[in-house]
Amino acid sequence: MTKVLVLHSVSLVRSALAALLRSEGPFEVTSSGWRAAARQTESLRPDVTVVDLDCPGTTAVLAHDGRADHRVLAPPSPVLVLASTGAPGLLHRAFRAEARGYVDKDGSPGRLVRAVRKVASGERFIDASLASAFMEADPLPLSPRELSVLTRAAEGDSIAEIARTLHLASGTVRNYMAAATRKTGARNLIDAIRISRRAGWV
Repeated sequence: MTKVLVLHSVSLVRSALAALLRSEGPFEVTSSGWRAAARQTESLRPDVTVVDLDCPGTTAVLAHDGRADHRVLAPPSPVLVLASTGAPGLLHRAFRAEARGYVDKDGSPGRLVRAVRKVASGERFIDASLASAFMEADPLPLSPRELSVLTRAAEGDSIAEIARTLHLASGTVRNYMAAATRKTGARNLIDAIRISRRAGWV
């Protein structure tokens, strides 16, 4: 029996995905919101974790720089992402975070089922329709730490909150913000966040 964890912020969506998987294969499926994700991964130890790249909360799953909230998938679970061709930046971010599967949300339900089976068996799965989106993504100019700080700022955290969460000095956080602003060619931090969101980096 393949154990699958479906993470999504919208209850109706995650319930529908879980019902689909249960009806299509020998899957033991658990669905969860983000707040309970860490507890679920700890107790379930899923073979595959399914996340939607467009879903608020995916930031924690895609973190790959030692951030504290990366514990959302501890112990580590192979990640399968649901994605759209219109977000190449998010696809690249998922790739850097070593996601194992990439399913086009406009594809058939059978594609998701096939992808779960492949990822659970240790293989990769990439929908052909997403291949061109990978090629279109702008290269990320930010370091993992700069991206982490910018992402926190985009979520509304203050400098003090970012410093506390990432175990940095406030001055260091300001330096990372300045570097992110410069590297994105932005006028200020707000503009850097706007540019990064448009590119799918945060």
